[in-house]
Amino acid sequence: MTHTAQAIHAPQIKIPATYMRGGTSKGVFFKLSDLPEAAQQPGAVRDQLLLRMMGSPDPYEKQIDGMGGATSSTSKAVILSKSVSAEHDVDYLFGQVAIDKPYVDWSGNCGNLSAAVGPFAIANGLVDPARIPKNGVVEVRIWQVNIQKTIVSQVPIVNGHVQETGDFELDGVTFSAAEIPVAFMDPADGEGAIFPTGNLIDELDVPGVGKLRATLINAGIPTVFVNAADIGYIGTELQDAINSDIKALAMFEAIRAHGAMRMGLVSHIDEAASRQHTPKVAFVAPPADYTASSGRKVCGADIDLLVRALSMGKLHHAMMGTAAVAIAAAAAIEGTLVNLAASSEKPGDEKHGGEKRSAVTFGHPSGSLRVGAEANLVEGRWHIEKAIMSRSARVLMQGVVCVPGDSF
Repeated sequence: MTHTAQAIHAPQIKIPATYMRGGTSKGVFFKLSDLPEAAQQPGAVRDQLLLRMMGSPDPYEKQIDGMGGATSSTSKAVILSKSVSAEHDVDYLFGQVAIDKPYVDWSGNCGNLSAAVGPFAIANGLVDPARIPKNGVVEVRIWQVNIQKTIVSQVPIVNGHVQETGDFELDGVTFSAAEIPVAFMDPADGEGAIFPTGNLIDELDVPGVGKLRATLINAGIPTVFVNAADIGYIGTELQDAINSDIKALAMFEAIRAHGAMRMGLVSHIDEAASRQHTPKVAFVAPPADYTASSGRKVCGADIDLLVRALSMGKLHHAMMGTAAVAIAAAAAIEGTLVNLAASSEKPGDEKHGGEKRSAVTFGHPSGSLRVGAEANLVEGRWHIEKAIMSRSARVLMQGVVCVPGDSF
């Protein structure tokens, strides 16, 4: 009797990790020191580890053999460590893991998962225990490594532990939880200007679309805003109306790519394809009644404007936290397309040029969200002091993730 020789494969390795929801996203959280030594530094090894952990690249676009949930909102990784800065508690690095392509995009932040950073940091010893009250609120100062900015999170504490349950409701999340106010300080991405072109409204010449007015803003995350009416929409669309339309997705990608060029994020239009996480592209419209994806009726009288945003090539089911920061910033500045949509009674009614706003409530596919920002004109340039919103976060699972040892 003969025996067929079997190939010897490396066993799986086990890495301590926590699976968390933050806002309307969820992802796998790691302490930097828990990663394999070769993955503790940026580079190909770290990227390969995260790709295999998530189950990417997957031509089926399901991420069945990994932790990813096959959407941009659920294919995310976070790496945290004690901050090297005396002014911050924790350093926060975010990776957007592509689903069907072999890359991890490190070019921006995740505003939703930012709400989970404070709770994770407290629970995992990254915040000085002396600063944590038995009951009350602890302010966690976060250094966002991707965009080199400060985020301040107010985390509720009960009996010395993070309070996760509560009655705060967030549209796009089925169950209530504890409220976590998050402030994004000076949220212009990197060292760039709020408006990279110096204009509140630019004109993009997009092949197949034509000349298109756009607000190109660099707050929270670089974002390209266009008017819904200019591209054939009304602003009340839900995911299926966009994501099932191949021509529409191609149009939005073309708009995004040309916006990236104008913002100076890429040097050639083809480079945008390998920078999917940024910029975002969104379309805005004046308020109107619609039915959210949950079936709940959203009354136009209760919101200031409509916003729909795309992430990683698909219409987002709610709103990315960083894009919400961009919305807050743009709404606070008179004359942007976002501000004008919030100030108009009907599409195209921009005769009054907008009005100053410190906060807006906008409608998105899952419901509505209130965001605020403080904007000031300093020496001829707009500056956003901070943008504020409330989110929630919760630990879903903690333990270890298993990754084949020969995959990175």
